[in-house]
Amino acid sequence: MTNPILSHWDTPFEIAPFDAISDDDFAPALEEALAAHDAEIAAIAGDERPADFSNTVEALEAAGAALDKVLSVFFTVAGADSNPARQELQRAFSPKLAAHFSAISSNKALFGRVAEVWEKRDTLNLTEEQQRVLMLSHRGFVRAGAALTGDSDQRMQAIMGRLAELGTAFTQNLLADERDWFMPLAEDDLEGLPGFVVDAARAAGAEKGQEGPVVTLSRSIITPFLQSSPRRDLRERAFKAWRARGENGGETDNRAIAAEILALREERAKLLGYESFAAYKLETQMAGTPEKVRDLLMAVWEPAKAQAEADAAVLTEMMHQDGINGYLAPWDWHYYAQKRRKAEHDLDEAEVKPYLQLDRMIEAAFACANRLFGLEFKPLDVPLYHPDCRAWEVTRDGKHIAVFIGDYFARGSKRSGAWCSAMRSQAKFPKEQGPVVINVCNFAKGDPALLSYDDARTLFHEFGHALHQMLSDVTYESISGTSVARDFVELPSQLYEHWLEVPEVLAEFATHAETGEAMPKAMLDKVLGAANFDMGFQTVEYVASALVDLAFHEGAAPGDVMEKQAEVLAELGMPAAITMRHATPHFAHVFSGDGYSSGYYSYMWSEVMDADAFEAFEEAGDAFDAATAKALETHILSTGGSVEAADLYKRFRGRLPGVEALLKGRGLAA
Repeated sequence: MTNPILSHWDTPFEIAPFDAISDDDFAPALEEALAAHDAEIAAIAGDERPADFSNTVEALEAAGAALDKVLSVFFTVAGADSNPARQELQRAFSPKLAAHFSAISSNKALFGRVAEVWEKRDTLNLTEEQQRVLMLSHRGFVRAGAALTGDSDQRMQAIMGRLAELGTAFTQNLLADERDWFMPLAEDDLEGLPGFVVDAARAAGAEKGQEGPVVTLSRSIITPFLQSSPRRDLRERAFKAWRARGENGGETDNRAIAAEILALREERAKLLGYESFAAYKLETQMAGTPEKVRDLLMAVWEPAKAQAEADAAVLTEMMHQDGINGYLAPWDWHYYAQKRRKAEHDLDEAEVKPYLQLDRMIEAAFACANRLFGLEFKPLDVPLYHPDCRAWEVTRDGKHIAVFIGDYFARGSKRSGAWCSAMRSQAKFPKEQGPVVINVCNFAKGDPALLSYDDARTLFHEFGHALHQMLSDVTYESISGTSVARDFVELPSQLYEHWLEVPEVLAEFATHAETGEAMPKAMLDKVLGAANFDMGFQTVEYVASALVDLAFHEGAAPGDVMEKQAEVLAELGMPAAITMRHATPHFAHVFSGDGYSSGYYSYMWSEVMDADAFEAFEEAGDAFDAATAKALETHILSTGGSVEAADLYKRFRGRLPGVEALLKGRGLAA
């Protein structure tokens, strides 16, 4: 009987048949797909014909289709709907996959053929896109260690296998800590909490099998709880649990794992001849060097810290007026900042939330994509991996463009945060294929589901990534969609957030859940006026995390990661009432895989561009200016990684931006 994962998917748009796939199918499907890929690689490496672009580079592009199917389905459910069986499979798959890909990247015959094509590239009459794919393929082999021999080669393969195991363990430990902790609330403890927080806490209690409401470590519950609970003792308990994820001792403690990951990364970089892992990692990014990253972060750190310290003085005075003496603590900041926002902007989250219905914000994201790029979204009735998920067919001028899947609600089986991934990326080789793109978020459930303004921004952010995938128009999958430099990948997502702040968008889609009335103009003005509220705090907690990440990878790996973290923060003069956005033991961006290692700065690098890019629309006098939207699609959203990121940006804007637009956008300009 054919494994449903590997069979032909006779479904609308060949979406994975989730209703036919069981956890028992994954292991045999993986074994079969790995064997098929091994055979394809052996055939390419053993080809006796002279190596050329078609029989080597394109052949590599076409290889592994079965493996892509297995991994796209498995990693989708492992991240968004985990269970013990899937966690066990993930632990088993990680070293297997690392060994498999390591064997490919260290295959001397295969690398020899790629190198042969690279050497004669100027005689092959390749298109610009083909030249780019060849360069990336050759560079990828070299950076993976294909030129290493003997003991160095063996050691590199062992390092990559161990890093895969450690990244999986880090992720699963964090998920366990987030899933298992909750704080029951008595009825008296609900005093002062807005209705939406109480509703979310009751729903969380039901999910945890409790009689009453609970606070969990889901950001969509803990943040509004910290903002609204007058009970300082409960805020302290909740904040400390949030802060302690990954460092509670016992089996789920991530501190030793993080230290081992850093040591292995340093060894990997040295084997490849680099001074540090940061130097290795940043070589292929827009930033290029650790020094340029540090320059950007420090240019923002000083004004942000000054603003945060001024804000801390105001919040401390408010706390003293409440009869609480002493210093402002991290579990006090959200509460007093929220009170201050209410006082200064007359803006109360509980009053704003009914106007930010999840369904209406999805409509808003779709409507902006329609006005900018002509995309239309039609609901699809197809089986998906969880009842919370929904799907849409995306078309333009009647032509199929993509399938978009939204998975919006927090649950115990889903890792925290928000992300976008492609179950299938756009490509034209070896055959035409439209993308299947997923946005995964962690919003609180409700009837109807209501978002905070930050939640709404997250929704627009992830949809910006989705647009980058859906509007991709390249030949080869390896450079499709978001396959770009890490410090460029956040440009489309952060840029799309700007359309949430366009007054006419909120005026149309921010409608009250009960009355259906549009958000009053006075409230709309307050929401937009408060967009930069508490920006000193937000910038400090982010930049501190980025600088710790850089310090971890810039020099010798620290034996004690917490000691190194404390040392970096002390050197920066980190304000006492603010903590890193992601402390090391739960810094999944950096330790669950290689993606953002030495690269957490990339959100800010991209923000320099997104602030400048939106100014292009402002200069045109219309947030939906057709010519500017066309240029954005042509030069950035459709091109994937087919051209160097800096060149793409210059084609769109005519130049690279400076940090001034970012400081102005964050309200931190002098």
